[in-house]
Amino acid sequence: METVIGPLESCKLTADTTTISTVKNTLSPPSVATSEATLGRHLARRLVEIGVTDVFSVPGDFNLTLLDHLIAEPGLTNIGCCNELNAGYAADGYARVRGVGACVVTFTVGGLSVLNAIAGAYSENLPIICIVGGPNTNDYGTNRILHHTIGLPDFSQELRCFQTVTCFQAVVTILEDAHELIDTAISTALKESKPVYISISCNLSAIPHPSFSRDPIPFTLSPKLTNMMGLEAAVEATAAFLDKAVKPVMVGGPKLRVAKACEAFVHLADASGYALAVMPSAKGLVPEHHPHFIGTYWGAVSTAFCAEIVESADAYLFAGPIFNDYSSVGYSLLLKKEKAIVVQPDRVVVGNGPTFGCVLMNDFLRALAKRLRPNTTAYENYHRIHIPDGLPVKCEPNEPLRVNILFQHVQKMLSENTAVIAETGDSWFNCQKLKLPEACGWCCRYEFQMQYGSIGWSVGATLGYAQAKPEKRVIACIGDGSFQVTAQDVSTMIRYEQRSIIFLINNGGYTIEVEIHDGPYNIIKNWDYTGLVNAFHNGEGKCWTMKVRCEEELTEAIEKATGEKKDCLCFIEVIVHKDDTSKELLEWGSRVSAANSRLPNPQ
Repeated sequence: METVIGPLESCKLTADTTTISTVKNTLSPPSVATSEATLGRHLARRLVEIGVTDVFSVPGDFNLTLLDHLIAEPGLTNIGCCNELNAGYAADGYARVRGVGACVVTFTVGGLSVLNAIAGAYSENLPIICIVGGPNTNDYGTNRILHHTIGLPDFSQELRCFQTVTCFQAVVTILEDAHELIDTAISTALKESKPVYISISCNLSAIPHPSFSRDPIPFTLSPKLTNMMGLEAAVEATAAFLDKAVKPVMVGGPKLRVAKACEAFVHLADASGYALAVMPSAKGLVPEHHPHFIGTYWGAVSTAFCAEIVESADAYLFAGPIFNDYSSVGYSLLLKKEKAIVVQPDRVVVGNGPTFGCVLMNDFLRALAKRLRPNTTAYENYHRIHIPDGLPVKCEPNEPLRVNILFQHVQKMLSENTAVIAETGDSWFNCQKLKLPEACGWCCRYEFQMQYGSIGWSVGATLGYAQAKPEKRVIACIGDGSFQVTAQDVSTMIRYEQRSIIFLINNGGYTIEVEIHDGPYNIIKNWDYTGLVNAFHNGEGKCWTMKVRCEEELTEAIEKATGEKKDCLCFIEVIVHKDDTSKELLEWGSRVSAANSRLPNPQ
């Protein structure tokens, strides 16, 4: 058995099967010099140990000394961000690659600003270590009023806010407690795959303590184990359920990631021969070149012929699904509970029948693969009815650029050396139709934030993703409305010499909201976006921008971005008509609108 945390290479089960060591050598660790045995350096070493080599920060007077000690750690780089929200989004993007991310902000004004990003990471099951520089220990329990607060002597407001969006909160005000609190917080984040909150009083970071005097200190995680009797019963019940079906299918959901079960899911597809689809938020978790892959299942806005196969099946296995109003297209999926096997990270539900708890998804899928009879009927039906996608109508010379032409060109840019980040909006739907080439979409080379859906997320996430995986060139597709929320940290991308390609789709407003419910509030002030990014550049670093209005200009821009300017951050502003949207958004928007506008139930 082997468990990997972030990019760690050696996380093997120890002989007594009680803990998993995340350090390569825990015998006779060398002593750390007193100057390095401080709370701040201990926290820095812990971050490096779990695979975090970059922290995203905004300085404030309560965290300055802590930042001194973090940046003193040779294996840790500080990435200074323009605001706390983007620092949180960057940690989110970083965690999607490394398995864990970290951000550092100051007390309350910084903490409440980063809170929205931490909530998004919680919804996406991403472990983020959110570190806050807190008040001096001498100020707790007094009637003193501090700056950066709401003017009350109670300093717990920030903590109370974080309690609902983190799985553990550590407030370090006593030096002797720091080692245990920090280790508990970090291990809980890794075990639960959720963010944690660590507040460190500003006068503690530079103080040495004997508990910080050895490096590395063994850091262990207790493994989650499957109940073997429950596993056997779940497999038996599921196999009986699926083997009697005529045309079963299987659909992957976003929790495949947190369950670390992507490979087990594909192994089951190989063994069973079932038609294989993914929910929209699981795109990139399953290889799209798999011989039985039929596309994205998203109800009425699924890829062609996928919904017909899934919804007409007499049994479907959903692995790690999230059914919300967005993923269900306004609760309009044509699925029946009695036909469904729902596999979550730690339990299995068989139709309207039994639920089996303490059964880990990875173990279950691998065991089930050994028991199922192969059945290719659903895939054969798909192959029989499938008609290959057509190409968009070719543009006339200098004709205003259409969005479908843009994404036809984006498709040609994809390779094993690229990653795609899609912003909330019409890019959700256009990027879903991209076919991820082998090694691009296996695994996790496509990212978007569907559960939380916070506009502006992609700017920070692009920063964090590119910092975590510099060998991949990120292609980010961002709408103008979303970009206006978080634009500043394009300057951070330039500062740290990133070479992402950003397609800024300028259609004059919040198009996704127009299709749900139109109004004058969905129109935004137009910016000179390339001019703005040029101002961020200001002659320092490598950055190139271009504004395109037709296919000829787009072709030229892509040739430059992938050729002459391949080592630059490339920002391409694509100007399109305000009503140029995907047909999927039109359908999805009308159904979500109907769900939002349901009248109250009679009382």
